Amino acid sequence: MIIDVHTHLWGGQYEESKSTLLRACDVFGLSKLYVSGLKEHYPDPDEIARLNADVHRLMTECPGIVEGYCYVNPAHDNALDVLKRGIEQYGMSGMKLWVATFCDDPRVFPLVEQCIDYNVPILIHSFYKTVGQLPYESTGVHVANLARRYPNAKLLMAHFGGNCYHGIKAVRGCRNVWHDFSGTMFRRDDVDYAVERLGADRIVFGSDMPITFAVNYGQVEEANLTPEQKERIYWKNALELFDRKYRIG
Repeated sequence: MIIDVHTHLWGGQYEESKSTLLRACDVFGLSKLYVSGLKEHYPDPDEIARLNADVHRLMTECPGIVEGYCYVNPAHDNALDVLKRGIEQYGMSGMKLWVATFCDDPRVFPLVEQCIDYNVPILIHSFYKTVGQLPYESTGVHVANLARRYPNAKLLMAHFGGNCYHGIKAVRGCRNVWHDFSGTMFRRDDVDYAVERLGADRIVFGSDMPITFAVNYGQVEEANLTPEQKERIYWKNALELFDRKYRIG
């Protein structure tokens, strides 16, 4: 059983993205996908609305397989209304933050507080780069700041923070932060390192589909993991993370 907690519908590429996601389910035996819509770095309200509507459409077309994240831009005045619509009307399972603001920007705080009330996780794009850092691209340090401010929030730091030796170090003491290793930049040794530093209970499987899948699957299969650790990473941790009856603290 595999649950992929980090997949996307790309704006303007609905059918192509859908085809890739569903084919991966068939080929690799994925049981569930958590999907968010993405396009521009700094989306306007209309783009946010279209992307969330696309995710909701996919949820209705693939019930039992596809769950959604509500994508928000915290810089928008209507961000809280967008989140409420996504969770309460669309039945989405979490919130997605990309790069429109740092995740510890005060404009994010009301959204986090609402997610705590809903008891849903927040997927945070986090990426530490030597060059090419985007102006408001969160790193593990920003995630740690948010985690310490809101210890009852369920935070999912994507991409091991873009550099596992930087990101994991920053949030290692934050028990309310889970981690995925989605994307193509990681080696098998990074999964081993993360399990050594964090344990297997805080790591969940994510791929960044439709960009990639097989490389992330291979990282787990080749890592020095016990069968129980593989189960936790592939699906058990995700079940806990998205269980709205399970609360931190």
